[in-house]
Amino acid sequence: MTERYEDEHYPIPPPDPLEAIMFRLEQMNLTRAELVKYIGYKSRVSEVLSGKRKLTLPMIRTLHEKLKIPAEILIREY
Repeated sequence: MTERYEDEHYPIPPPDPLEAIMFRLEQMNLTRAELVKYIGYKSRVSEVLSGKRKLTLPMIRTLHEKLKIPAEILIREY
């Protein structure tokens, strides 16, 4: 009953894509540098994580497949 009340009155919004990526890296004990395998060049990783570059569909697919981040989180606006 308490949980339902909290869900209705104090919903927790889903994380933005960058928060989700950083959280997953922490969970998997990976570094930002290891994102090069999934996103591409080191400069591209830096641009994505700083918000200067948006995730592309291929990046989203790879992050979803390899890091198991839900696609619905990765496609959110940020």
